[in-house]
Order: sequence, then structure tokens, then C-alpha cells
Amino acid sequence: MTTAPSTTPAEASRPAARSRWAPLRPLVLRLHFYAGVLVAPFLLIAAVTGLLYAGSFQAEKLLYDHELTVPAGDRELPVSAQVAAARTAHPEGTVTAVRPAPEAGATTRVLLSGVRGVDPGHTLAVFVDPYTGKVRGALEQYGATGALPLRTWIDELHRDLHLGETGRLYSELAASWLWVIAGGGLVLWFSRRRALRTVRGTSGRRRTLGLHGTVGVWTAAGFLFLSATGLTWSAYAGTHIDELRTSLGQATPSVSAAVAGGEHAGHGSAAGAGGTAEHGVGLDKVLAAARAKGLGDPVEIVPPADPDSAYVVKQIQRSWPEKQDSVAVDPRTGQVVDELRFADYPVLAKLTRWGIDLHSGVLFGLVNQIALALLALALIVLIVWGYRMWWQRGRGSAFGRPVPRGAWAQVPPYLLVPALAAVAVLGWFVPLLGIPLAGFLAVDIVLGEIAHRRGRRTYGDVGGVK
Repeated sequence: MTTAPSTTPAEASRPAARSRWAPLRPLVLRLHFYAGVLVAPFLLIAAVTGLLYAGSFQAEKLLYDHELTVPAGDRELPVSAQVAAARTAHPEGTVTAVRPAPEAGATTRVLLSGVRGVDPGHTLAVFVDPYTGKVRGALEQYGATGALPLRTWIDELHRDLHLGETGRLYSELAASWLWVIAGGGLVLWFSRRRALRTVRGTSGRRRTLGLHGTVGVWTAAGFLFLSATGLTWSAYAGTHIDELRTSLGQATPSVSAAVAGGEHAGHGSAAGAGGTAEHGVGLDKVLAAARAKGLGDPVEIVPPADPDSAYVVKQIQRSWPEKQDSVAVDPRTGQVVDELRFADYPVLAKLTRWGIDLHSGVLFGLVNQIALALLALALIVLIVWGYRMWWQRGRGSAFGRPVPRGAWAQVPPYLLVPALAAVAVLGWFVPLLGIPLAGFLAVDIVLGEIAHRRGRRTYGDVGGVK
């Protein structure tokens, strides 16, 4: 939602006493209007790239079908033999993880780091037929969900416009303001009488307003969710959220890969000779030990980081029901030395995991991706309608005439002071909300004072007139 609804004569005639929140309405109206107009371009970019990302999962399956699938066979080769086949075809770099074929007809991924031409933050995924050992190809991979080049490119476009850390400011700004705009629109919509929210039989700006409000109300919960979950891994607000979770003892735990004793003589390097990932008892016994502890597919095997560390085997299923259990296996004995069950995660760690996976479109698979695509389309339409209302609101040469300033001065102190305190706390916790808001207020006050000195200062009516 991007602009504020207009006030009709019927609405303007209502006594202020009929609405307890009447003094706040002009302020919410002005904030919703300006936030929508100024932040909408960032939201539009986020919505378009989010729509592309929602469709990238299915596109990826079609585009990389040769690498991802094989004819199902009767018996799979040992994981160690599959890794050896991958290393024969791609001896470069170091094996950092192995993802055995998660189901019949799927390939095994051997992940290599330190490969020339591959982004340092990515890995080279070598796809191996688990039945024949034939290498089906190699593609650059990113992230825990195993994004391949197409989805990685779209993901980075959505996250930072391919501008690195600086580009992340755009997405954090959009996430920081989306909930404000959506929440403000909800308040404004439900504060209007039912007759004024009707779409049928209306035309012009009134009809645009009705459509804008109706779609906004039905999708507001989704926007609030996207905003909240998007902030969890943003640059600034995300850091504050992590610090808060840690202080509350709700940080995401990890299995301990430390091996007691540290006696590594004769066991070779952490990655094995030539970076094959074979270390100590080897991949096959490590995987068998994890299976014995109930870790079903899909799993990822991470070789020891150093000679005194353990293998880590972790489940990587992000779809519902999630599989996030992990174990550490001693490379000297093949015994499990530590376990971590997703059921034992702190509550906030679980909620964060579910929220991120739902936001990313993996928690409920295709249904999740369709829902995200619909939300993105709704946001695009709302932005278009919002700007259309801004155009329709113009009077003669006063294109897009804004809501009169000074609404904050009409708010009683018992409401204004707590509101300012809440804004200050939110501004510190979510800086890309607080800094632009402070800038907006400063400019608004300065312009208001200039208008006052020129004898042209106007205020919003506490009864709801703009």
C-alpha cells in the first residue's frame, strides 16, 4: 500500500468524538502517504525481484535437469567411490562437503572450494550419477539451499541488486518500511465507515481507493510477515535481532566438532590426500554412523576442518517437516561424539528458521512459492494503484497534492510522547526506518516553519480531513 485514502464530505462531517483515535488519524494518514510515495520505488524493485525468485525454483529444475537427475538404478555406489569419480574429473580445489543423492533418480553433489573462477563465497558442485559414478556436470552453487547459477543470480538481485553490501541497504530499507506502510493502511482502511470502503458502483479515484484498500487488507498479513522475516538477515536490524536472541539465550545452536584428545598422528590432513574428503575411517563409515542415529536423507557430510576435528553430518531438508538434526563423528573411531536435534532448538531459533524458510519459498515447496508470487504481484498492483491515486488526487496544477502538514501538532501530549518514545526505540533497533523517519520529520518541521513565517501554514483536521 502506497498512498493514503482521501476524505469524503460524509467522513469529514463526523464528530471527532466518535473516534477515540481521531487525533492520530491525520498523522497516520500523512505518514502512510509520504512513506508510500518515497519508499514505493524500493518496494517495487523488491516485489519484482521477489516474483522472479519465487519462480526460480521450478525454472532451476527444468534448466539443470541433466545435472540434477539420472535414470534410477538398482544399487548405489559407496559415497567414497562417487567422491573419487568427482575428483578424477575435477581435481582442483578442496572437498568441503558431500551431499549424497537424496532420493532415487537424483545425483550426488560433491562441493569444492578454492576453485579458480568460482566466487570465493560459492562452491563448485560436481554432480555424480550415484549408480554408475559418471560425472554429469559441474555448476557453481550458493547457500544452504543449494542454489545453482540461475537462482543464485536472481537471489543476489533481490538481496542487493548485485551491488554487494552497499546494495543490501535497498532491501533493508524496503523491509524496514513495508510493515509501517501496511500497518498504516490497515488502520486507515478500518477507520472508514463500511459505506466508504465499497468498490462496487464507484468510479475514478474512489474506485481506485477501494481496490487499493481491499487488496491491501487481504494481503497485509503477508506483507507484515515478509517485512519481519526479511529484517532477520538484514545488515543492521538483523545484527540487533541476533544480539537480542543471543542475550535471551535463543541463538541457533550448532553441533560441536571438537574431538577429545586431539591425537591425530597418522591420520593425515583434514581433507585427506588431494582433498578427497577421506579422513580416518572414511566417508562411508561416517555416513553409516549418522544413519544409525536416525539422520535420514537429505544430508550433507562436512569433512573435518583440521586433524583434531570431527566429521559433521547434518540434515538439510528445509521443506516441511524440516529435518535439521546433526551429529559429529570421530574420524578415528567412527563413533558419534555429539548430537544436536532440531527439537531441542530454542523457541526463537525455531521460529527464525521457519520464518526464513517460508520467506525463501522452501518451507512448503511449490505452494509456498505460489503464495510468494501472489504476494509479490499484489504489492506491484498496490504500488501502481497508489501512484494512480496520487495522480488522481491532484487539483489543476497541484499534481499529487500532499496531505497538509502539522498533523503531529494536533496530537494530545499523552498520545504524542509515548508515540515518540516508541519511534525512538524502533529507530535505533531498525535504523533504516529510524534515520529516514527522522530526516522526514526534520524536513517537515523546517518546511512547516517556513510556511508559518509566510502565513501559509496548514494543519490536518483532527476529525480526519487531510
